[in-house]
Amino acid sequence: MLSRIAEALFWIGRYVERADALARLLDVYLQLLVEDPVIDREATCRSIFAAMGAQHDGVNDPDAVLRVLLWDSTSPSSIAFALETARENARRSREVVSTELWEGLNTTYYMVSNCQLSGPRPADGFRLVRERANLITALADQTQSHDDGWQFIVLGRSIERIDMTSRMIQMTTYATAPSASWLLTLRACGGAHAFTRTYRAIESPRAAAEFLLQDRLFPRSIAYSLGQAAACLEVLDPRQRRVGFGGDAARIIGRARARMDYLSLTELLSDLAGEMSALQSMCGEATEAVAHRYFEGAVAPEWLGGPL
Repeated sequence: MLSRIAEALFWIGRYVERADALARLLDVYLQLLVEDPVIDREATCRSIFAAMGAQHDGVNDPDAVLRVLLWDSTSPSSIAFALETARENARRSREVVSTELWEGLNTTYYMVSNCQLSGPRPADGFRLVRERANLITALADQTQSHDDGWQFIVLGRSIERIDMTSRMIQMTTYATAPSASWLLTLRACGGAHAFTRTYRAIESPRAAAEFLLQDRLFPRSIAYSLGQAAACLEVLDPRQRRVGFGGDAARIIGRARARMDYLSLTELLSDLAGEMSALQSMCGEATEAVAHRYFEGAVAPEWLGGPL
C-alpha cells in the first residue's frame, strides 16, 4: 500500500473518533452547566480547555467552548475542523475508500459546512456529530475490505480513543466532587449503561475508574483500545508473531498495555493525572513511530496542544 494512502486512512480513523469523543464530552458538560445552578461555570470551562489542551483567547465561558471546540473550522481543536480534515483525507485516498464511506464523510462535511453545528440548540449539533460519526465508523467496518487499509483506520481510531479517554479521565482530577465527575466521564465515554450492567448499579469512583481503565470488554476503555491497537500492529507486521516486536510502535503500545494490565488499580489511582499524561505522550510517540515506519516522509501532526 502506498504510504500516502496508509497515512490518509490512519487519520480518517483518528479524526472521526476525535469528533465523536469531543461531541460526547461537550454534550455532557455543557448540559451540566445548564442544569446545575451552583456549578462554577468558569472553572468547568477552564477544565474542558485544559483537558483538551486547546488554545483559546483566555475567555472561559460556554460560548468560548462552543466556538473553539465545536463549530469554528479554523480552530484545530474543533469538531468542525476534525470532520473537514477527515473528509480531505478520504478525498486523498479516494481510490481505496468505499463509495459508501466517501458519501458518509462527504455528506457529513457539507452538513457541518452549512452551519448545522452553530444553531440555537448545541445539543442538536452534538447529536448530529455523534450519529454521523457512528455511521461513518459502521460504514468503514462494513463496507471496507478488512485488509491493511482497514487496519490503518482501526489503528488510528484506537490510538485516538486511548488519547481522548485519558483526557476525559484526567478531568476527574480537577473536580471538587469526584463521584459526580466520574459519572459524567462514564456518560461522556458512552459507558454509563455498560457500567451499570457490569457493576450492578454500584456507583463509586473506584469502580468507574476500574471500568474505564482496565475493563477488557468495553470498547472505549483504555485496556480494550490498547489491545485493539496492538492487534492492528500485529496484522500489519506479522513477523512479530514469531520473533517479537519488530517496530517501535508495537513496543510503545506493548509497554503501555503491560502497565495497564499489571499495575493494580490502587497504583494507577495513586497518580492518576500522571498516568493519563503518560498515556497521552505514549499516543504521540506511537503515532510518530507509525509515521516513521509506514508513512514515508511524513511528520505526525500535533493536535490540541499535546499532553497536559
